[in-house]
Amino acid sequence: MNKLKVLLVGINSQYVHSNLAIRYLKAYTKDLDYNPVIMEFSINDRAERILEELIREKPDIIAFSCYIWNIEMVKTLSKLIKLVDDNIEIIYGGPEVSFDGKEFLENNPGEYLVEGEGEGTFRKLIEYKIYEKNLHYNNVGILSNKKELVNNQTNIIDEEKNPFLKIGGLFYKEGKKVFYGGIKNNLDINQVIFPYDEDDNLDNRIVYYEASRGCPFRCKYCLSSVDRNIRFRDIEKIKEELKYFIDKKVKLVKFVDRTFNCDEKFATDIWNFLINQDTETKFHFEISASVLTNNQVKVLSKAPKGRFQFEIGVQTTNNKILKNINRYISFKDVAEKVKEIKRLNNISQHLDLIAGLPGEDFESFKNSFNEVYSIGPDEIQLGFLKILKGSPMIEEKDIWGMKYSPYPPYEILKTKDISYEELLELKKVEAMVDKYYNSGKFKTILKYFELKFDNPFDFYYSLGIFFYEKGYFSRNISNAEYYKVFLDFNSEKLKEDSNYALKDIIKYDYLMFNKKKWIPEFLEDGEGKRWTKEIREKVLNSNLGIDKNKLHVEKFNIDILHFIKTGEILKRKIYIAYCEDITNKTKSVTDVTELI
Repeated sequence: MNKLKVLLVGINSQYVHSNLAIRYLKAYTKDLDYNPVIMEFSINDRAERILEELIREKPDIIAFSCYIWNIEMVKTLSKLIKLVDDNIEIIYGGPEVSFDGKEFLENNPGEYLVEGEGEGTFRKLIEYKIYEKNLHYNNVGILSNKKELVNNQTNIIDEEKNPFLKIGGLFYKEGKKVFYGGIKNNLDINQVIFPYDEDDNLDNRIVYYEASRGCPFRCKYCLSSVDRNIRFRDIEKIKEELKYFIDKKVKLVKFVDRTFNCDEKFATDIWNFLINQDTETKFHFEISASVLTNNQVKVLSKAPKGRFQFEIGVQTTNNKILKNINRYISFKDVAEKVKEIKRLNNISQHLDLIAGLPGEDFESFKNSFNEVYSIGPDEIQLGFLKILKGSPMIEEKDIWGMKYSPYPPYEILKTKDISYEELLELKKVEAMVDKYYNSGKFKTILKYFELKFDNPFDFYYSLGIFFYEKGYFSRNISNAEYYKVFLDFNSEKLKEDSNYALKDIIKYDYLMFNKKKWIPEFLEDGEGKRWTKEIREKVLNSNLGIDKNKLHVEKFNIDILHFIKTGEILKRKIYIAYCEDITNKTKSVTDVTELI
């Protein structure tokens, strides 16, 4: 007799992502006598292709990990699976189905739904499916022996014939009726088994890791606010598991802990451990800057450059709005810590803002953006409020006049304080910030334009309007066009006809961040390249030690290095040598004017 075959399916938002949840399920049941198979896809894959691969495996059960970005695809696949083979059973789990389990299972094909943290519940279900015997509920625990539907309609059934009633956290369907096994206790996080093994191909993947569960904060828009009971994994076990990633030469490990540094000693111990490792692996943490201590900053100062990445949720700098969402954090405190970390010059910082928060209007968001921009994070993410099922925010939607999409990801459409049209304008700003600021490839160009506007927001807003008017949001534009946009923007929006300085500024960034050793025609100065060969020879014959195969020399009509340093434009011809470092994928620049 063949072993029970269960497909653990993750449909990720991007190919480079990996699904932590399905790996937890496999690890927590690895001692059971069945055949679990992890299968991962991307939401960019066609449903028909995914279906073909799933059916080809000839599974008994397919378990889907459900999130806001993949739930529509999951629902489509479930219908198709049942049309092809109605004998295949379907299990749902994940945050997108955990807060309306009964309703979801009633309205979609499938037999089971695992609520909340699913390792224990899933194990009990698989044990029953394997052994077909009565369940004796131990590790998961049951807090309620009520045999009732979630909508409080009592439906007493025979436990001997319905062993699923002993599985806490499980919804299951018989015919058209959905039953609930009762509330469950969450597992001790140290019982959760490390989810990665030698069979995992982690090449070119972002790897996710969890050192704690729960969050100390109560932000109304966040599902983590539901569980304030913070549980930490054993510190020695964490170090052992992180060493596994280091030995595997994983490129990036992202901690999914909601507030990694909420416990000072816990976070500091892990940071110290990682700082002392000989590795190229990078580690990403979501932290609260407001609780970052001076001692932690001192520890972080010793981190090798590029070892750590920090994501910091600002959301808004308006104290009134922060109070509306239960975030009692001072932006002044956040800004001070962000600046301290920035001065270390070894950790990249990614700051988040959310548009559409209760009580926040367009002007307030604009002010938040400018304040965050002023402290110079490496990236700024402009997000838009999601009204998530199960979050406290959903209970206040009418108070704030919130209208949001009923479809995933349940994004805000308007509130009594900000209109739909204004949110669309902020979408344009978001696109410009993401392309031009967050990429880090246009720094000199941005410096030039920021000096011409009253504030950064006005610049990105004006640029976004220009993109819209030109139709660039509706079509793909080439890499070179993303640079040329600034010449057109300068002449059409700012009415400045003289582009000699701007051309040099664009040329500097273009050569700095593109592998090509030539420049587009729109950046040529009309003087040709008669000087190139002679100057290259002079540079190569100098004592700079530059490899001729990695060298590019370019002439500038302004002192571009002086502009970068001071913001002042000096009309002075200089020559810059770009030297490519293939190992670090960077370029260095040297002023070689004196050699000419």
